[in-house]
Amino acid sequence: MNLLDLVQQVMKPEVLTSLNRQLPQAEPQQTQTASQLVMSTLFNALAKNVQSDQGLQGLVGALNRDHEQGNILQDLSRFVVGDTAQTKAADGVGILSHLFGGNIFNIVELISKGSGLNRNNSMNMLVKLAPVALGLLGNVKQQNNLQADGIRSLLMNTVQQERQQKPETNLIEKLLDKNGDGNIKDEVMQMGMKALGNLLRR
Repeated sequence: MNLLDLVQQVMKPEVLTSLNRQLPQAEPQQTQTASQLVMSTLFNALAKNVQSDQGLQGLVGALNRDHEQGNILQDLSRFVVGDTAQTKAADGVGILSHLFGGNIFNIVELISKGSGLNRNNSMNMLVKLAPVALGLLGNVKQQNNLQADGIRSLLMNTVQQERQQKPETNLIEKLLDKNGDGNIKDEVMQMGMKALGNLLRR
């Protein structure tokens, strides 16, 4: 099972249209590309996080507490426009703070350069889609009765398959290892839009 394949099933055209309307001056293709890059980055971050037992238990606790039902997935079009209760499960800012910390600015730069969205829209996408990533993972956990080791394996397999298919994803891993202490603008520019675009064409 590959979580990024499941993303294609839940991020339907009507969801992307609703999302695009929330991003001033964004083109539909930019929004679609950014959504794929954001979800790939989020799952890479989660996979990195669960490499430690402490990180794994923290994620399992969050899924059990806030995301196991995957309720956000039931009406994504409403969620992305903010037409839902602001519960803990919808706390995109909190999720991003936990996953990226001070590295968030490098992640925003990656999304912006890779998709063509401006930085504000890129940050908005991250905030909106972080709860979707956890909701999707929680839904898979419940449907397949996954325990901690199963969740870790699912995330690691997703990332490994993506790296095999799209070696450009190594840049995401590189950014996640920076711990916020470096600036990646030059690296992103050197990599170029073509490589990041190829990363997202499935």
